[in-house]
Amino acid sequence: MDFMKTLAQGMTRRHFVTQAAAVAGTAALSGAASGAASAAAGQSGGNPESPVAAANACGSDLLQMLVLRTYPVAVKMLRDESEIPRGSVRPKKDLGEHYAACQAFGIVRQRGTALAMFIEDHWCFEPIIGYGLAEPPEEFLEGSGSDFFVQNRAAAKERNNAIPILPYGRWAGMALAPLHKAAFAPDLTVIYCNATQLRHMLFCLMLQNGTRVTSTLDPIWSCVHSVAPPLLTGECAVTVPDPGEFERGAVGDDEMMFSIPAGRMEELMYGVRHYESIGMGYRSFGRELKGNFKQPPFYLEYFKRWGLDQPQ
Repeated sequence: MDFMKTLAQGMTRRHFVTQAAAVAGTAALSGAASGAASAAAGQSGGNPESPVAAANACGSDLLQMLVLRTYPVAVKMLRDESEIPRGSVRPKKDLGEHYAACQAFGIVRQRGTALAMFIEDHWCFEPIIGYGLAEPPEEFLEGSGSDFFVQNRAAAKERNNAIPILPYGRWAGMALAPLHKAAFAPDLTVIYCNATQLRHMLFCLMLQNGTRVTSTLDPIWSCVHSVAPPLLTGECAVTVPDPGEFERGAVGDDEMMFSIPAGRMEELMYGVRHYESIGMGYRSFGRELKGNFKQPPFYLEYFKRWGLDQPQ
């Protein structure tokens, strides 16, 4: 009863950790029930959800459960033009325009337009190199570009050679679409979010297997850092939007980028849906500013062990 009253007022961090043990137990039961349901469906010959429908459902749930301001962007890498998904707009061919990758992501997440980007559609050199659409020029490998931001020329060269880029020639382009209505199963999803939404997704990703995210934070090349490392490693990434995202992609002052490769999406959604189902979703958290707040049990044990003050 107290927990339901708390939910009505907004959950604070202490209420979250107080419920952790209950969450773990419920998660185990939920996972067992889910496994049993899947097995039953297989035995009964039920039709499993298609990868595209599953991806669309993830997009709808993320929009609703995280109260996202813009659409999660589904990304599919393409080997040639024959793989372009239906309904995709080609900027140069269809519109007579070129976009930087940050603009393309902005158009997809804000307008809901599906795009297909090949080398001739790009208007910025970073994704052309970073997505493996052209071989890195020799002057780039010597530090060109970074030397504007890094005064030490040797360090600029080192930085350029350390940027994770996709192998040259592996893919010819990419398809971008809002996740909730994409006509394809994505290789990667990029979510523009605020810090609180990011924190909640990190909680959700950690729930099932303790997965945590390690990223290199770089103030430029966000179009590459949000795409190449997750595709190369299969791990999620947090990216700081660069100046191009701000100037041309219309990113908000409070936005970050969270990239989820296909192999991690089920793990993330397990946590998102679980916390939502037990009343500990993104909307449930409130703020508490008073001192001597009620401590969760394991706080009390630690404080007692350390000889610190106990609740009166």
